[in-house]
Amino acid sequence: MVPCHILHVFPSFEIGGSQRRFAALAADGKDFRHTVYAMDGCYDALSLIRAGAVEQLDAEAIPKGSLWQAARTCRRILRAVKPDLLVTYNWGSIEWALANRFAPLSPMMHIQDGFGTDEQAEERLSRKLMRGFAYRAAGAVVVPSHTLEKIARENWHIRPDRLHYIPNGIDIARFDRPADGALLAEHGLKPEDKIIGTVAALRPEKNIGRLIEAFSHIAPDYPDYKLVIIGDGVGRSALKMLAERIGLKSRVIFTGTLKKPELILPAFDIMALSSDTEQMPLSVIEAMAAGLPVASTDVGDIKQMVAEENAVYVEGREAAELAANLRDLIELRDARTLVGQANKKKAVANFGIKTMAAAYDQLFDLLACHPQD
Repeated sequence: MVPCHILHVFPSFEIGGSQRRFAALAADGKDFRHTVYAMDGCYDALSLIRAGAVEQLDAEAIPKGSLWQAARTCRRILRAVKPDLLVTYNWGSIEWALANRFAPLSPMMHIQDGFGTDEQAEERLSRKLMRGFAYRAAGAVVVPSHTLEKIARENWHIRPDRLHYIPNGIDIARFDRPADGALLAEHGLKPEDKIIGTVAALRPEKNIGRLIEAFSHIAPDYPDYKLVIIGDGVGRSALKMLAERIGLKSRVIFTGTLKKPELILPAFDIMALSSDTEQMPLSVIEAMAAGLPVASTDVGDIKQMVAEENAVYVEGREAAELAANLRDLIELRDARTLVGQANKKKAVANFGIKTMAAAYDQLFDLLACHPQD
């Protein structure tokens, strides 16, 4: 039997949260034929996926400047590809949702993971209206956080029977292991080093500058601690300059993107997030799976994601508040261990890859393989 063909359209297939989730689905989910199209031509995240498991769509570039001209081009590609299901991701693929809005060429699902810096406070009115217009025609709208679920229901007016909350999930067992000593040494980290770490694309909304500032508040009091930043992006050069300017060049380590963050993450003492906007970040689940406490800005669902014992360390949005929580976790060593254990227990119970994959597979199967049922 020929597997159902699903076309996934990403604004970019750089290595990030939604791309890593898709890689996990491609590996652990049902046997669908998956094809990926990246609007910006970046396919870096294909390196996370077993060769041959996913196809890359080689199609014409989508024109910029005119939304409706872009939608016409998307429709032409859809007509040629003829997928059994179109899956769009976030605002950057809105042209495809519009292309399939009237006289649809295939069933459609939309997955919303969050918003960019320009909408961290609230949605732009024009985009809110456009999202509602485009996504109400989808057979399913999927969100990984209760914050987004409320937005989709109240702002976009998605029908309850088409709105699906599916929490992100990971392979918990991957993080139940010691860190790779050789990889730590490659980045200048010694066994005696204490580590505050983060995993994030170095984009403005992640606000890693805030984390470096928070670290600068506590660094003089804890000389054995280093800040390790796993990830890459447009902000890397400026962030390295910031660390150097405030005298922390040797104590702020940039590893770049790691295909397997589980090789370093278990060496962290504390996981830190400094984002302006999040929903349900995979990096938090990974930290929980590794048995780490989390200090974070209070954004998205993070306070609800972590164990009850950890929630007190998720508050505010200022560097001083983040620094205070980091200091408390450093000082309260026994409590830090207990918080990490509670996080691991919750990750095992709620955020496993099998549960997430089964939920997505059910929707993929319903929409792609049994669209009339």
